[in-house]
Amino acid sequence: MLRRITLQTRIARNLWTLLLLAILASAHAEWNVLSVEQDAGRTGIEHRHVVVEDTGLGQRADIDVVVFSAKSCALRVIDNPEGESLSTIMKREKCVCGVNGGYFDPEFKPIGLRISNGETFSPLRRARMITGILLQSDRGIDVIRVGEFSRAKRITSAIQSGPFLVESSTPVRGLNSSQLARRTFAGIANRDRALLGVCSDVSLSELANILATAAVAGNSKIRRAMNLDGGSSSAFWFARENGSVFSIRGQKPVRDFVGVVPK
Repeated sequence: MLRRITLQTRIARNLWTLLLLAILASAHAEWNVLSVEQDAGRTGIEHRHVVVEDTGLGQRADIDVVVFSAKSCALRVIDNPEGESLSTIMKREKCVCGVNGGYFDPEFKPIGLRISNGETFSPLRRARMITGILLQSDRGIDVIRVGEFSRAKRITSAIQSGPFLVESSTPVRGLNSSQLARRTFAGIANRDRALLGVCSDVSLSELANILATAAVAGNSKIRRAMNLDGGSSSAFWFARENGSVFSIRGQKPVRDFVGVVPK
């Protein structure tokens, strides 16, 4: 009996050790940039196709991100009740780039706050996963926590989603590290820069580490970032300066989009 208990204790300790090592590996994962391809757009906007690698695990991910100045560009949340494609909406609304928006329910109704052209068409919700808000106000573009939201600001566009990925240029702890999927994200960086992007199949924890440790936005360090709807909803569209388009099509209709327009 004593030998059996000792064996069980050793197994339990080994399992805890493996779990601890996995947690530490995830917490200290460092992603390095392997390659970057750049495209110029209008109003100084830049598209970057970035390949990154986790040096410890040898895992790679592809990221397409647009980086732009909040001084020369503005965000728009565009409602899409008819389920049209991102490409159709971006061209019609004369956007220079855009991605899919936030979550929606089986009845195609948005989940969480939505403000478009100063009008609220979906109310703020308190829920565990949708902890962030991407917004455009008279003070510029920002990514905030739900608890920081205030009607005192003159907000023209806002979209609630989540979870938060990066806070103070540090990956948020406790994010899911096992479920892999395409991801869409939004963020703000130093030097008055904002960004929208999509990433190939990674976990939320991996995406947070990528955005915080790899130079995805070039010389602009990402200060805050949040997750948008991902998986089959993920879509990306960018108009090059020469008039051609780079796009990643979504696999299903989505309720809204986040677009960027020149000021």
